[in-house]
Amino acid sequence: MSDTKPSVLFVCVHNAGRSQMAAGWLRHLAGDRVEVRSAGSAPAETINPAAVEAMREVGIDITGQTPRLLEWETAQSSDVIVTMGCGDACPIFPGKRYEDWKLDDPAGKGVESVRPIRDEIRARIEVLLADLLPAA
Repeated sequence: MSDTKPSVLFVCVHNAGRSQMAAGWLRHLAGDRVEVRSAGSAPAETINPAAVEAMREVGIDITGQTPRLLEWETAQSSDVIVTMGCGDACPIFPGKRYEDWKLDDPAGKGVESVRPIRDEIRARIEVLLADLLPAA
């Protein structure tokens, strides 16, 4: 990782659910101590409304985010790349730290089905954050 704050890139197919919730959690829990990025291999038009609602329930607003196309430069300049079901479309760069999180896809699901995904993402973010920013 760089001498400055670490950067984390969350990647899923549509950049509309899992990766947006993960980015929201990391921004919420890390503040400005981590640079947070998210992208998709085939981005959707908008963020999944059930993901927006599930995050709103825990006080995190992700409505200002927009699904973005995964770009080589973004992946290349990230310290940690967390993939979430994008398979072969996810970038592979030698020397990067990778984590592949197996999570249910919230696409087409109601908020009741998205809540457990949201909560699992939070638990994983807490572990990642503890590793990235160990207590001094």
